[in-house]
Amino acid sequence: MTGAEYHASGGSADAVPPPRRGGRAMTVRAGDGGSPALRPVARAIRPFARARDALDHLVEASPARFAILVFAALVLLFTALLSLPVATTSGRPASLVDALFTAVSAVCVTGLSVVDMPAFWSPFGQTVVVLGAEIGGIGVLTVASILGLVISRRLGLRQRLLAAGEADPVRNRRGALPARQALRLGETGGLLATVAASVLLVELAVAILLFPRILLAGVPPVPAAVQAAYYSIMAFTNTGFLPTREGLAPYATDGWFLGLLMVGVFLGSIGFPVIYTLRRTLRSPRRWSLHVKLTLATSVLLLVLGAAAYLGLESANPRTLGAMDPGQRVLQALFLSTMSRSGGFATIDLAHLHGSSQLVTDMLMFIGGGSASTAGGIKVTTLAVLFLAAAAEARGVDDMEAFGRRIPSDVLRLAVSVALWGATVVAVATIVILQLSRERLDLVLFDVVSAFGTSGLSTGVTARLPASGQYVLAATMFLGRIGTVTLAAALAASQRRRLYRHAEERPIVG
Repeated sequence: MTGAEYHASGGSADAVPPPRRGGRAMTVRAGDGGSPALRPVARAIRPFARARDALDHLVEASPARFAILVFAALVLLFTALLSLPVATTSGRPASLVDALFTAVSAVCVTGLSVVDMPAFWSPFGQTVVVLGAEIGGIGVLTVASILGLVISRRLGLRQRLLAAGEADPVRNRRGALPARQALRLGETGGLLATVAASVLLVELAVAILLFPRILLAGVPPVPAAVQAAYYSIMAFTNTGFLPTREGLAPYATDGWFLGLLMVGVFLGSIGFPVIYTLRRTLRSPRRWSLHVKLTLATSVLLLVLGAAAYLGLESANPRTLGAMDPGQRVLQALFLSTMSRSGGFATIDLAHLHGSSQLVTDMLMFIGGGSASTAGGIKVTTLAVLFLAAAAEARGVDDMEAFGRRIPSDVLRLAVSVALWGATVVAVATIVILQLSRERLDLVLFDVVSAFGTSGLSTGVTARLPASGQYVLAATMFLGRIGTVTLAAALAASQRRRLYRHAEERPIVG
């Protein structure tokens, strides 16, 4: 029996497998050393066994805290890599704020930057950024589970719990879970396979389709292939970094190029559980779960309403949509509506938007994309649940219902908590940055919401902020990416249940 089999069967964590000698089992423990010949082996195993036991305890006690620690460790790792002299075009180490902000923006798939990305970072630095966006977009724990599945060709219970917890953050809370979940534990293996397949297929397809258009722009084949892959990765991960200094300027009016970016961003923003369901039951909408229906319906509705709002508010603005023909106005309005909820690409100067349009963009960025997706924000299902609750209250109905299903009240409490904590993070960060920078409220609020929603759109304030303000913005990106549900679950030691209830009394609301 191997060591792994022995531990899996219930053996002590501090024991090595019992070797056979003369047909009899001889147990050797790391504590007593056993046979003198095996004592060096036991002493070598002991530190690794203790470290593994500590890791197992952390994962079992609070998966949310483990997720946050892994995410923070990944940010520190990429900060260290970007601090190397080889990571910059000048050959000098980047400052701490530049390296840290870029690492957080990449790992949190935001796209905000305090430097000129193509000019400041070398090919090595750009590779680090792309790798960070890929890992951050897929999910740190999901990547770890996929690697474990590839290496061991099986998915253990711990890997299933971690992957399911990242797909559905409610699972990160301790205590009993409701019977019906959007993602069942038995479906985790299929979900991980869907994640890996969708990342490869979507990014490869978008890159292949972008490649001829970049060639037509006069770019040589090898750089064109690199740029196509870069755009594809940044679109699907909803990051929005650009590979060249001219950015989208050569393709700002090209419907094919912009359309492919929108497709990549949309597929990345609806969430891997939705892609998993569509892959299995695309032709059977009746079998779709409530989560899938709410995500798709709300995402499409926000896309259409956002585009309509931009058309109505910016058609008379000569610095944005006003100087374009009707076809371009529709294209640019759809593009901005798609990118506002997390894509991060922009073809117009967002500082030129009317204040009303900037407020619309703030709302779209705050909402973000679907759960367990590469997008950020409070998620479209959170917004849907809040509106369903308001509609039920207006009709005088006790239950929230959608698509023939009843939504339990604990989901509403969770949605309210997510929205409230998100608004609190945005408000506090905005106040602090205003005090540190003395910039205009509308511009600071725009970039803070963009950071929280990991959208990446900017009015230009981010690059002008002092280092202290950029650190605050980096913290906002981190909190926005790990999710308010995961953060709340990490801070809560457990779900406490009291044996008594206070007398009921209703305050005046509204």
